[in-house]
Amino acid sequence: MHGYIAVICAGTSDLRVAEEAAVTAEVLGSKVHRIYDVGVAGIHRLLNHAEEIQNATLSVVVAGMAGALPSVVGGLVSHPVIAVPTSIGYGANFKGLSALLTMLNSCASGISVVNIDNGFGGGYNAVLIHQLAQKGQNRNEDTLF
Repeated sequence: MHGYIAVICAGTSDLRVAEEAAVTAEVLGSKVHRIYDVGVAGIHRLLNHAEEIQNATLSVVVAGMAGALPSVVGGLVSHPVIAVPTSIGYGANFKGLSALLTMLNSCASGISVVNIDNGFGGGYNAVLIHQLAQKGQNRNEDTLF
């Protein structure tokens, strides 16, 4: 299978959920590129990986706290983004609810959201999209469907 899924993680506290998504995608046969600790608080770290992210078939973006990373990634890419909120955070995070609501309210196009801490769901859906994209690449390039 050509292409790869980018699994992008905001902070090290989100690693458990990001790894759940990455391992799920790998077990189901997809190639995964892990891009970790690139949250919006250090946006330069994300931008250092911009080309690798843009070349992915799709991205799974895992973030807690404010949940802003999927919107930023969605603005940088022209492929689907699966947003996975985590229950990580403090203050008014409400065990992931604020991140979930931020992701649901994103103004970036192409973002789908799974439930809080659902790395498996994010990884599984990424594989389904990745497989469909591979089928599309193997068809005649002159047709859209």
